[in-house]
Amino acid sequence: MTRELLLDQALVEEATKKSGLVWVQGAGEPAARALWHVWHDGAACLVGDGPGEQPLAGLTEGGAAEVTVRSKDKGGRLVCWTAKVVTLAPGSEAWQAAVAELKGKRLNAPDGEAMTERWARECRVLRLEPTGATLPLPEGDLAARPVPSPATTREPAPAGLPKLLLRKRKRA
Repeated sequence: MTRELLLDQALVEEATKKSGLVWVQGAGEPAARALWHVWHDGAACLVGDGPGEQPLAGLTEGGAAEVTVRSKDKGGRLVCWTAKVVTLAPGSEAWQAAVAELKGKRLNAPDGEAMTERWARECRVLRLEPTGATLPLPEGDLAARPVPSPATTREPAPAGLPKLLLRKRKRA
């Protein structure tokens, strides 16, 4: 391996390890989406596509994905890399190892310790394995309309809200 390739691999691993969030664009997807992950055994591991979990649209077995890693401190882009998508079979040794790491990073799970059983029944656990050298960082702000989700519905503000807000300001 060339020195440049080794440096690229080290950058991908170190940046992805330290960032709790990566931007992933699957094949055929119009825009990248933010996904939480853990770095385990040379790849970014994700869980999703089940009730209460992150959507993994566009990430199919054997497909390609583009991963952009941001700085945990400043939020700016550090590195962009391509990945091969690998689906881990529930209960396999690789699945159990990845889930053990993911379990420690999953915040606010509705079912606590039983979440791994739910993941085995209803979710997909994926590995995004780096395929080689890094890509040039994308230009511009890459802003895109959010993907449809029940968590992003807009409803009118309650009629009494302005009165509540004004009352608090008067007291202060």
